[in-house]
Amino acid sequence: MTDQQQAPSPDPDSEAPDRPLTLAVLRHLVRKDWKDVPGDTLVVLSGDCEGNRFSPFASYSRARYAPTHSDLVGDVFPLPDELAENQELRELFADIPGTAAPALVLYPLG
Repeated sequence: MTDQQQAPSPDPDSEAPDRPLTLAVLRHLVRKDWKDVPGDTLVVLSGDCEGNRFSPFASYSRARYAPTHSDLVGDVFPLPDELAENQELRELFADIPGTAAPALVLYPLG
């Protein structure tokens, strides 16, 4: 296994490197740090922060995320426009936390 590399912090003066990755940081990585990586390089996701259970990146969705179990574990919820268009979703997700924030959700293949 290779050493994990830390993504640049969204706040360069911050001393807390372990923080959620934002789209701005992902864009920075793609444009700067990964610009010479071949385009056919496989993107693989780990099942947890210890590096267990790996799977290739397969799809993504835009949703809302809220920590619901701890500061580091939570759930995703539909966007407001999806709820407005779908009664079943409104019933299924009747209690969305007020802390739910827009998120880009990445899903593994397996």
